[in-house]
Amino acid sequence: MTSAEPETRPRPTHTQRAVDSFVLELSARHPGIEVLAPTPETGSYRYDAATAKTAAPDAGTDGPAVVFPASAGEVQQVVRLAAELGVSVVPRGAGTGLSGGATATAGQVVVSTERLTAVIEVSPLDEVAVVEPGLINAELNARLAPHGLFYAPDPASFDISSIGGNIATNAGGLRCAKYGVTRESVLALDVVLADGSLVSVGHRSIKGVTGLDLTSLFVGSEGILGIVVRATVRLRPIPVARKTVTAFFDSTAAGAKGLSAITLSPVRPAAIEFFDTPTLENIDSYSGTGLRARGAALILIELDGYGIEAQSADLAAALTAAGGRVTVESDDDGVRLWELRRSGRGLPKDKWYIGEDIAVPKSRLPEVYAAFPALEARFGVDISAVSHAGDGNLHPLITLDRQPGDDPAQPPAALQEAATELVRVALSLGGTVTGEHGIGSIKQDWAALELSPRIRQAQHAIKSALDPQALLNPGKAI
Repeated sequence: MTSAEPETRPRPTHTQRAVDSFVLELSARHPGIEVLAPTPETGSYRYDAATAKTAAPDAGTDGPAVVFPASAGEVQQVVRLAAELGVSVVPRGAGTGLSGGATATAGQVVVSTERLTAVIEVSPLDEVAVVEPGLINAELNARLAPHGLFYAPDPASFDISSIGGNIATNAGGLRCAKYGVTRESVLALDVVLADGSLVSVGHRSIKGVTGLDLTSLFVGSEGILGIVVRATVRLRPIPVARKTVTAFFDSTAAGAKGLSAITLSPVRPAAIEFFDTPTLENIDSYSGTGLRARGAALILIELDGYGIEAQSADLAAALTAAGGRVTVESDDDGVRLWELRRSGRGLPKDKWYIGEDIAVPKSRLPEVYAAFPALEARFGVDISAVSHAGDGNLHPLITLDRQPGDDPAQPPAALQEAATELVRVALSLGGTVTGEHGIGSIKQDWAALELSPRIRQAQHAIKSALDPQALLNPGKAI
């Protein structure tokens, strides 16, 4: 008789045992709430859109436990049990985030809001809607169109990102130039706190200054202070007309300088996007277009509202005087150009790369582009950037050639060093580490360059006041 083979699986840790207990207890106490135990099948919930791109192969590795509440009350039950058992919770919307804010481990519970998709109310007279966080941005606007209204924030991922995720990161988008970021369109929130209590902050009214502005505190907090289960958002009338205007320039520097002509004009576009030379070349290569033949830099503009012809004429005159070759595009060409802005670029398959999300005062945009050549020479990288030029938010792409023998899990130090130095450039110009994507888990070191120790201490104090056990999305945002 042979002896039994020794156990080769590692013993569960205390954290893993706590998660196992959570799954069993939730199923027993609330059988109507769907929960998935940690298995390799839940592995996709370990990442968001940013971290999934660079994740090492992990076949066979357990993902987190995942819960799918279908109401605010169910979110409360889930969070209460997690607090009782000391299990950390990672709130997750559509998983489209670009900063690692929704990453999770096998020792955590992901609370997915993907079933909280109701449009609870649309009030045309108050110009507000009350919605649940799992609703997709584009779906909200489809529901609003029959009322002649729209929700203005429009991140590039509008057709796949959720309202809750947009709120968690204070998402921006193309129309920020005129309508502002998510914060400007959120009036009130219902939030489940770390102890499972449900609180309401903000006001249904447009005005309201009673107490501290906790609504703005939760917007952009990346799930570390609470889980949004309902939002009252501000709506706008659908513009009576929209028009796309392009201005091509002979160089990146000339185009960046030409942006000031828009600010100095009487016209206030809904969207102002700037493309440098390598970005135009990237789009042409990836999408089969011929933008580069029209110029070496492009300012792409959307006008909306009344007097669209007068707006177009005034803007065309201003940009022509600044050296641009201006075209008021047809409606069909305008649609194609905006689609190229959203999805026309390709990511390099044969290079290392890092994408950034810096922002500067919009008058300093030319200086950021002017800094690229020196950084390229210093670190041996290539840098390009498309910008939400109306509010100074750049999305630089830093690339470096792969070499034979490179470890796929170890990007060269020069890549990260170049990215960090570009962040320092933005900060030196009065800018910020992130304009709209958030800090998440992958920009912590950069946040430390921007926030003073005293301010970081204050932020941790707020976190501790609302989540004393540090159970909500630990290790993110701050």
